[in-house]
Amino acid sequence: MYSRVINCQLKPDTFDQAISIWRQSIAPSLEHMPGFKGGYMTGDRHTGKGMVMTLWETQANATAMDSSGQYQQSILLFSDLFAVPPNREQLEVLVKV
Repeated sequence: MYSRVINCQLKPDTFDQAISIWRQSIAPSLEHMPGFKGGYMTGDRHTGKGMVMTLWETQANATAMDSSGQYQQSILLFSDLFAVPPNREQLEVLVKV
């Protein structure tokens, strides 16, 4: 299994808007992607720090978002909310409890 982790810093008071975008636009599109196993959006409303993690069956499934252009389209939905550009990583899930 593989994870994609996006760390971000949101502008003050934008978490509710980010949650709405995630629920209405991002989650429904992810649920139909091959190999998608789940996802989490976490954050600290006081500091603006946020993290999104999605889980994928294979490395190819995880990277398919890049070649399809879906990652770039998804990030654009949040562009007005970011205080600084997000940082993205792709990692192998080594242990699941």
